[in-house]
Amino acid sequence: MTSRTSPPGDGDDGSAAEPPPLVCARCGTPAGTPGATPPPTWTFSVEHGVSRYFCASCARENLRSIEGRLDSDWW
Repeated sequence: MTSRTSPPGDGDDGSAAEPPPLVCARCGTPAGTPGATPPPTWTFSVEHGVSRYFCASCARENLRSIEGRLDSDWW
């Protein structure tokens, strides 16, 4: 008798899961292929413990708000 600790077909075949595609958290613009690093013009933010990326257009449009959240040590 064989014992399983997880249901069949649960994806536990030893392969690593492919990361989801990187998209802008504001407008949904894709950054490229899944697992790719964001372009250098994109902005990274951690909000309530969640990592978020913003495309260059959204970052430019909201620059004042983004900078307004920085501690005074940064400016």
